[in-house]
Amino acid sequence: MTATLSRVPVQRVENGEKAVVMVVTATDTVDVERTSLLRFLEDQRGFLRFTVRGLDDEQAARRTTASELTLGGLVKHVTQAERNWIRFLREGSLGSGAVDPEDPATWEEQADSFRLLEGETLGGVLAEYALAARETEAFVGALPDLEVSHRLPDAPWFPEGASWTARDVLLHIIRETAQHCGHADILREALDGQKTMG
Repeated sequence: MTATLSRVPVQRVENGEKAVVMVVTATDTVDVERTSLLRFLEDQRGFLRFTVRGLDDEQAARRTTASELTLGGLVKHVTQAERNWIRFLREGSLGSGAVDPEDPATWEEQADSFRLLEGETLGGVLAEYALAARETEAFVGALPDLEVSHRLPDAPWFPEGASWTARDVLLHIIRETAQHCGHADILREALDGQKTMG
């Protein structure tokens, strides 16, 4: 949705005196939907950053529940997911080739995206997350509109023959980030009792 605005002078009476004020009506183009989606995405990123604040690398890599998820691994995963989806919008591809759900390497790569590997630190993945956020905002801000669309790759988890627009992709990134914020809340509370909200 795009709103077009311009400033026009309007006379108004204030304290018995006539005054001319500028009222915003309809020439500067503002993409309200794009701004809202990016703002909601940044809100979710902020929740995740807040949840991991104050942790050291050992805490960020520690499993605190029966799940294999870790706090640092969640930040790493959402960073990779966001970058993959922006690459999809830019290039029409989610990766280097077709996804093979029968290939154990597919699942090993997925598992590695959820954990800090040797040499990876919480500070490092947070820095990459901030960079990915700037890349997303720059790319989305430069799109002519949110109708840019690509066909989704063949995979059991996507509807056959479906395409997603930039709008669909942004909503999906928001949804995935929000879901992992919930995971992070549980992991952090199990670690030291801290809650993001509540």
